[in-house]
Amino acid sequence: MSEKKIDPLKQERAEAWVGDAVLGLYVREMILREDGELAGEKFSRFTSNDLLSNIGNPTSVEAEIGRVYEDKGLQAGFNHIEAKILPIMLKREKSFLNAERQRGAAKAKTSKRTRWTR
Repeated sequence: MSEKKIDPLKQERAEAWVGDAVLGLYVREMILREDGELAGEKFSRFTSNDLLSNIGNPTSVEAEIGRVYEDKGLQAGFNHIEAKILPIMLKREKSFLNAERQRGAAKAKTSKRTRWTR
């Protein structure tokens, strides 16, 4: 009897699908714990492929989370996220908030005078 071969790409995608769910749960719980409210935009920033691409291929990063979860459980998955992904999340969020503050300050500096008068 021959063993059925598993397509490595399909395997990684399946692991990433699970890893994405673990990451999503971690981020949602963190946001609720720290902010005390639902913050969909922050959730999106923290789980985006753009953020994950700072670590590696987003699918591979999520697959790694999925494998840790499958092998060692949810808390191990969370610990993995805290060690590998959270520092990058926090650094990116700090940059985002600084940029938002600068945009707000720039808007506040614009003159209310215009060349058009009534």
